[in-house]
Amino acid sequence: MLHYLRIWLATARYSIVRTLMFRGDFFVWSLVEFFWMSVNLLTISVIYQHTDAIAGWSKYQMILLVGTSLLIQRFLMGFFWSSIFEMGRNVRTGNFDFFLAQPGNVMFMATTRKLDPDGLVNSIVAAAVVIYAAKQLGLHPTAGDIALYVFMVICGIVIHYSILLLSVSLVFWLTSAQGVEGTYFTLTEFSRLPREAFKSIVTRVLFVWALPVVVVSNTPARTLFQGMNLGQALWLFGAAVGWFCVAAFVFHRGLRRYASASS
Repeated sequence: MLHYLRIWLATARYSIVRTLMFRGDFFVWSLVEFFWMSVNLLTISVIYQHTDAIAGWSKYQMILLVGTSLLIQRFLMGFFWSSIFEMGRNVRTGNFDFFLAQPGNVMFMATTRKLDPDGLVNSIVAAAVVIYAAKQLGLHPTAGDIALYVFMVICGIVIHYSILLLSVSLVFWLTSAQGVEGTYFTLTEFSRLPREAFKSIVTRVLFVWALPVVVVSNTPARTLFQGMNLGQALWLFGAAVGWFCVAAFVFHRGLRRYASASS
């Protein structure tokens, strides 16, 4: 583990140095992400000018939910997004050979090579949104509630990472994985909706249980304003482990099909 930690710290240092070389790019993308987050929150404010509740959720409960969803996505963007999407292009061009020659697990090397500081900076904004909503709701979570919330956020990041990796790993069988980015963003749009909003059996099974993009944000948010629920935490942990195992299996099966640039 120390070996992998040293590798990750080296790649993180490289990414930060590279970002400092292109400060304008970093500033622009940080503003773009901040603007996108602001639009989501302003949309909620506009909607709640015409209603008191959506699927039983009040305005600040909804802001807490959206803040949690944004927090998970910003961490995913900061730590894994660029690396995973570059993987598809590297497989097509044969540049994936570079990762096969690295001193570590191929999946780890391919999905953690780049760090996006702009995403991590905006994760602070997302955390501030969660804290603001909690204060407006008058919540006083215990240390156990906060620890469980952090644990479930980490599980949510693992689930999003696994779904993203699983999708991009299809490039080992297909000539291109284009369109995956748009599909992933479409799915994550549902993570900012209350689970109660999904009335039909089909949508509930698809987006709540089969693809748990709704649960990964709803469950941590509920922990803060409803209290600790170990059953849901264990279910989310099991889902994170299950999705990660499936993603790792598909990735390594696809790796056997990789022909390298020399062929």
